[in-house]
Amino acid sequence: MEIIRIEKVTKVFHMDGEDVRALRDVSFTLDAGDITVILGPSGSGKSTLLTLMGGLSSPSEGRVLCKGKSLYDMPGEELALWRNKLFGFVFQSHHLMPELTALENVILAGQIARREFGICQERAAALLYHVGLKDRMNHKPGELSGGEQQRVAVCRALMNEPEIILADEPTGNLDVKTAEGIHDVLWELCQKEGRTLIVVTHHEPLAKRADHILTLHAGQVTKKKS
Repeated sequence: MEIIRIEKVTKVFHMDGEDVRALRDVSFTLDAGDITVILGPSGSGKSTLLTLMGGLSSPSEGRVLCKGKSLYDMPGEELALWRNKLFGFVFQSHHLMPELTALENVILAGQIARREFGICQERAAALLYHVGLKDRMNHKPGELSGGEQQRVAVCRALMNEPEIILADEPTGNLDVKTAEGIHDVLWELCQKEGRTLIVVTHHEPLAKRADHILTLHAGQVTKKKS
């Protein structure tokens, strides 16, 4: 079943008096429950495309549809509610709250969504246990390794059971072995819970594990493989 549709999307940034086209007439569809990797060199438009899909930045032209609804035709408040309900985000930097423990960081995402504290605590603990952080739950980010911090960020993204996980170079700051561990966690959790996963990366071996590969070059999709 189709979950995301990109229709003739162009994104133009105005920089220093000039127009810079980050995306050019991009179109494709993605199905629910699939894992998609977006490949391309730096500056190809990968991150820009991900922010458009996640309701974080509107296109200059074209439409972004999620579950049949055009995201950027919604009023701002409706879009914010839709985004918070449907999407979980994992970025290259974990953006954890330094004064909170790993468990509290994950719980916080549920509290922001106004979920019952007890339910949040139970799910946060279960997620952290699943990613191998059973004995690190009460440690603060400064006491965790880079890989452990990113595992916490993955758990936080999944806290509210979003239908779609968007990951933007989630292992860009990690060594190869640690990065592979994070990829394993993302794949396993999303498949276990039936989430749609979209990962931006420049790491081509990762793409071999995906259901679909989108390759971008100079703001255009040059290849789509299934």
